[in-house]
Amino acid sequence: MRLPPPLLPDARVALVSPAGPLRSSAELDVAIAQARTFGWEPVVGAHALAKHGYLAGSDADRLLDFNGALRDASIDGIWCLRGGYGAMRLLDGLDVDAMRRRPRTLIGYSDITALHTALGAPADVITFHGPTARSPLSSFSRDSLDRAVVQHADPCGTAFDAETLRGGRAEGRLVGGNLALLSALCGTPFAPDYTGAILVLEDIGEATYRIDRMLRQLALSGAFSKLAGIVYGRFTDGTDPADESSCQLSDILREAADLAGVPAISGAPVGHIDDQWTIPIGAMAELDADNCTLHVAFA
Repeated sequence: MRLPPPLLPDARVALVSPAGPLRSSAELDVAIAQARTFGWEPVVGAHALAKHGYLAGSDADRLLDFNGALRDASIDGIWCLRGGYGAMRLLDGLDVDAMRRRPRTLIGYSDITALHTALGAPADVITFHGPTARSPLSSFSRDSLDRAVVQHADPCGTAFDAETLRGGRAEGRLVGGNLALLSALCGTPFAPDYTGAILVLEDIGEATYRIDRMLRQLALSGAFSKLAGIVYGRFTDGTDPADESSCQLSDILREAADLAGVPAISGAPVGHIDDQWTIPIGAMAELDADNCTLHVAFA
């Protein structure tokens, strides 16, 4: 997998909305200001503020902005403004050849998982599962993003709040992102190759039984039999742990790790949280589940 050039000062970074709409122009203002703090020149997509129900404008308009950034030789990176829903509707129309001809940095998470899977491996380019542009970055998230896309240095490290589900060490390519998107991509041409991979997972607003079902879907698809390791991030705003009618999420995650039979940790700083790692999808990494560390090797 090839690394796109680092986003150094004066890099031109497209700000686009390929999925859900921004809530207000104030969020776009935050994104523009945030890009400038890195020294980047923000280039706002023509339909960045569009709204069509739960989508950021029509499929055609969202695709026009995204492919336009891919095809523009002056654009060095694409920073998605938000997730939400809608990226899957664009996958058939993505200009993978443009990404392959001129690799550039793609940043985003949650629903943007679909774009990472549909563009990264097919174009042989590492992409970055990291914060969207609309929300102010914590110092933790900014540091990890800077190390990933500017310095090309290890953006991860020790997951201090994580726990070991299955001990051991694993090396492999990083794949993954949002669990709901990955389960939805099962059986499609856009599902990632899980062979020898370290799978990173996160989600928001999903009841424990739905997380259970989506993990079982991945297992039944054969994905788990190919893995080298699992890094569970955060599953926020789900079932209340005190709900006695539900299973405990930790038990469900451990069961899935046991099905895969690989080293696994839970509670890594990945997901819909203020302090999150930027994960270079497609890069090689080493997971030490006993010590709850994940280290990325770009070279």
